[in-house]
Amino acid sequence: MTKRIDFQTDPSRYRHWRVDYDGAIANLYMDVDENGGLFDGYQLKLNSYDLGVDIELADVVQRMRFEHPEVKVVVMRSGKDKVFCAGANIRMLGGATHAHKVNFCKFTNETRNTFEAAERDSGQKYIAAVKGACAGGGYELALACNHIMLTDDSSTTVALPEVPLLAVLPGTGGLTRVTDKRKVRRDLADVFCSLEEGVKGKRAKDWRLVDEVIANSKFDATVAERAQEFAAASDKPAGTGIALTPLQKTIGEDGSIQYSLVEVAVDRAARKVTVTLNGPDQPVPASLDALHGQGDQGWMLRLAREFDDAILELRLNEMDLGLMVFRTQGDPAAVLAHEAFLLDNSGDWLAREILQYWKRVLKRVDVTSRSLVALVESGSCYAGFLAELLWASDRSYMMDGEFEGDNRPVATVTLSAGNFGPFPMGNDLTRLQTRFLAEPEAVEVLKGRIGTPMQADEAMEAGLVTYAYDDIDWDDEIRIFMEERASFSPDAMTGMEANLRFAGPETMETRIFGRLTAWQNWIFNRPNATGKDGALQRYGTGVRGDYNMQRV
Repeated sequence: MTKRIDFQTDPSRYRHWRVDYDGAIANLYMDVDENGGLFDGYQLKLNSYDLGVDIELADVVQRMRFEHPEVKVVVMRSGKDKVFCAGANIRMLGGATHAHKVNFCKFTNETRNTFEAAERDSGQKYIAAVKGACAGGGYELALACNHIMLTDDSSTTVALPEVPLLAVLPGTGGLTRVTDKRKVRRDLADVFCSLEEGVKGKRAKDWRLVDEVIANSKFDATVAERAQEFAAASDKPAGTGIALTPLQKTIGEDGSIQYSLVEVAVDRAARKVTVTLNGPDQPVPASLDALHGQGDQGWMLRLAREFDDAILELRLNEMDLGLMVFRTQGDPAAVLAHEAFLLDNSGDWLAREILQYWKRVLKRVDVTSRSLVALVESGSCYAGFLAELLWASDRSYMMDGEFEGDNRPVATVTLSAGNFGPFPMGNDLTRLQTRFLAEPEAVEVLKGRIGTPMQADEAMEAGLVTYAYDDIDWDDEIRIFMEERASFSPDAMTGMEANLRFAGPETMETRIFGRLTAWQNWIFNRPNATGKDGALQRYGTGVRGDYNMQRV
């Protein structure tokens, strides 16, 4: 699978999803084109999916937030008879590289987390209206919805058959949501996850696997009634959406990418990619009408969309570039002014959605399996939400004082109110709270520094950067660090970084990504699942996998 994957799409290009909008209610139909796989060699039968199907779903969910703020309830349905969704396509998984499988699972997790959080973040409640077989990743789609309705007939079941059939785990949070969200009793969860045929009817509700079971003859009417009830109970303000237009980007022959505000520079010899985020290229909107009038071209929204796309491009298309370097360039005061405008107007739906989008983008950075380093250079604009990249990174290096021949402003770091709540990590703490887990009082002290630019000595004393170097040592120290980092085993780095990034309390979200990084990553490498006689290769042949029965 060497085809370059493009994460940008729009409704005119959908092959697998369609949406019917009816005021406050949207009906979202999964109707997968079995011949529309992202790669050759498999058909997407029975509403099974690959990454291409999920790229479209992610686009649907994003547009629901920005283009259709009037929507209060989204009903997820199947467009096919007798099957809701058969889950991730087994032939695709069997033929995919290890890296593609794991990154596919990570992206689908992020997409499900996004629509799962839509009720809390945006007042959009997702209902899963399940008719027909709902298995594996299909049930995981339903699990991420806020309410699951199941028709009571002879063929409709929910199932997580990955363990008995495929020798892998439900890869998009299935086990975690069963226990942590649905709160299914442990022994019953054990039975459920061992049943190839799944569970249906009253038993599914009694075990907490679904919220409602409805007679087949009344199902459609009850789903419509429930959607209307949820919409009527919502206090979500209506609004007029903005269009999300295609991103303007140019991909060079060497893999470099140029957007309007983001630059991606590739250094293959050093196994390094440098991502530069540029500060505001326009003034702060004069009013909320002006913000809405900008559409998707306002600086903070445009930067979020471009940065988000760049991270995804690098994750799936440039897996050998293990070191990701963040740079910023621009006016810190302008960054703070744009952020403050949105924070001060967070009651407005669009201002809120832009802030929520930045929360999701920064979370995507947190779980990206690359060594992340931030460089705070002369002329940089690590202020407010952009300063979050310093604490999302594994290390940060800051220029100390003026550098000979460099007429850009001296490097600074500036905190804002945005660093103390609006952009939490998956552990439900801010990045500063996570950073200073042993010193919570340090976070309170830092609130007194809001709005004050800190040069290297102050930033070091405050614990906001890892190292600071003057112009004598900067080039050598950065070079030595980067050469060393790029020489380490990428497997060891992924494990170390994933363990160190999420200090503090466990949440459902950290468990989902932690289990993906550790357990699924390991299982996908094991011959019991992916070997030539493993379950993924033998699925559909009538012959079960030939397992090495040692417990490890």
